Amino acid sequence: MKLELRGIGKRFGPVIANDNIDLVVEPGEIHVLLGENGAGKSTLMNVLYGLYKPDSGQILLDGEPVVFAGPGDAVDRGVGMVHQHFMLIPVFTVAESVALGHEPMKGAGLIDFQQARQMVLDVSNRFGFSLDPDALIEDLPVGAQQQVEIVKALSRDAKVLILDEPTSVLTPQETDELMAIMRQLADDGTSIIFITHKLREVRAVADRITIIRRGKVVGTAEPSTSEADLAAAMVGRPVDLKGVRSAIEPGDVVLEIDNLSVLNETGQLVVDHASMNVRASEIVGIAGVQGNGQTELAQVLLGVENAEGGRIRLHGKDITNMSVRSHIDGGVRFIPEDRTVDGMVKEMSVAENLILNTYRHFADRKTISPEKLNAHANATVETYDVRLGSVTDPIGTLSGGNQQKVVVARELGNDITLLVANQPTRGVDVGSIEFIHAQLVAQRDAGKPIVLISSELDEILKLSDRIVVMYRGRIVGEVGPDTDRDILGLMMAGVPLDEAIEAVEGNGGKRD
Repeated sequence: MKLELRGIGKRFGPVIANDNIDLVVEPGEIHVLLGENGAGKSTLMNVLYGLYKPDSGQILLDGEPVVFAGPGDAVDRGVGMVHQHFMLIPVFTVAESVALGHEPMKGAGLIDFQQARQMVLDVSNRFGFSLDPDALIEDLPVGAQQQVEIVKALSRDAKVLILDEPTSVLTPQETDELMAIMRQLADDGTSIIFITHKLREVRAVADRITIIRRGKVVGTAEPSTSEADLAAAMVGRPVDLKGVRSAIEPGDVVLEIDNLSVLNETGQLVVDHASMNVRASEIVGIAGVQGNGQTELAQVLLGVENAEGGRIRLHGKDITNMSVRSHIDGGVRFIPEDRTVDGMVKEMSVAENLILNTYRHFADRKTISPEKLNAHANATVETYDVRLGSVTDPIGTLSGGNQQKVVVARELGNDITLLVANQPTRGVDVGSIEFIHAQLVAQRDAGKPIVLISSELDEILKLSDRIVVMYRGRIVGEVGPDTDRDILGLMMAGVPLDEAIEAVEGNGGKRD
C-alpha cells in the first residue's frame, strides 16, 4: 500500500509540532523517519494512526484521501502501529493480547479462544516467530513482547506498519532480529515507517531516510550517507560523534558496593546481591536493557531508596541507607533518568533550578540573595552553553536539550565526591549529547569517580573505562570498553561472560 502525507500540520497551543510535512512511503519500502526526541516524529505518526487530528493536510492511501476519527479507523484501513511503550496488559496471554479489540466470536456471544490462538500461530509461523499463544505477557522478555505487538498489527492485516523507537528496550541481538523481521515484512509488501534517532540502525535497515528537525522536513538521504552527515542534518551543524577520551590511570577506590540487595515497593528483589567498585578518574558504565535494576541501584546510591541488605562505602565510610541530604552534603551528585520528574521544577526559574540542592549557599540569613542567585546562574549558563532568553525564565519554557544542560550544570557545578549519571543524554539532540559527553569526560579527567547508567550501548562503549552488565538485578560480568558488541549483547540478555565469549567466537564472530 502506498502512503502519502501532504502538508500535515499539528500544533499544541503555541507549539508547532508538525509544520507542513510531506512524506511518501512506497509499498514494500522501509522508510526511516530520523530526528531527535521532540523533532515531531511521534506526533506525525500519531496523526497517521488516528490518535491526533491534523490541523491541516491530507492522508492518502493508494491515492485515496482518508480521514481517521480514531485508531480503529486507521486499523480498519490497514495502518498498524507498534508504540515505543508497549500497549500490552501484563496478565493477558499472547492470544488474548493479539485478539483484544477484534475478538473472534462463536455462538451465544462467546469469544473463540481457539481461533485467537490459531491467529497467533498463523502469523508467527509466517514470519518465523516462536510465540506461545498461552504464555502470559508478564513472563515474556521484551523482545518477545515486541513480537506480540507486531503480530497484533499483522493479524489485523496491516499494510502500513509504524514502528516508533522500537529498539529502545532491546539488546543488540534483539535489534538485529527485529531488523531481519522488518526486511521480511517489506519483502512481503508491507510498507514500514521506522522511527529512530540511532544512526547505526538507520544505515543498517533503511531504503530511504527523511530527516525532521523542529517539526519540519529538512531533507532526505540515502542509507549510504555517513553517520556524521546524518547527525549534521539532524542538528543543523557538524557534530563530533566519536569524541576523544584520554588514557588515564585510575586512582584509589572511592565507591564500594558490597553484596547489595534492593526490594521494590511490591517486595520484589530488583537488585540482587550486587558488588562492584569505582575508582577516582574512572567512568564505570552499567549496561543493560532498562528495567534490570539500574534505576533502583542509582536511587540507593543517592539515598532515595533503602537497601535491604549489603553495604555501600564512600571513601571507606559506610553510607548505606543514609538520608538524601547526607549524601548531597557528602558530595554525591545525581543526574536523574527523567529530568521532568526528578531533575527540575518546571514552574521555577532556570536560576532557581540551578541551586535546588545548594540553596543554602546563596542565602543571606534566611533569604536567598537575588544578586548572588542571578550572578551564579548567568555564569553557569554561559559555561554550559544553555540557550535561553533569561535566567529568570521558567525552566519549563526551555527545549529538552537545554533543560538537560541545566540539570547537568547544577550537578557538575558543585564539589563532587561521586557522580551518578543515569541516562544523562536521554531525550536530547545530537549536539547536546556531544556537549554532555565532553563534560563527563572532563570530570573523569579531573579525578572524579563516575557511575554511568545508560540503555544506549554506544554511549556506554564511548565513555566507560570499565563496563558492568546487569540482568534481572544481578551483575552478569565486568568487561572493558573494547569488548565485542555481540558479547555485550548476550550478557545483557543474561548470558554469563565466558559463555557469551564462547558463543561469539565459536560462531566466527558473527551473529546467528
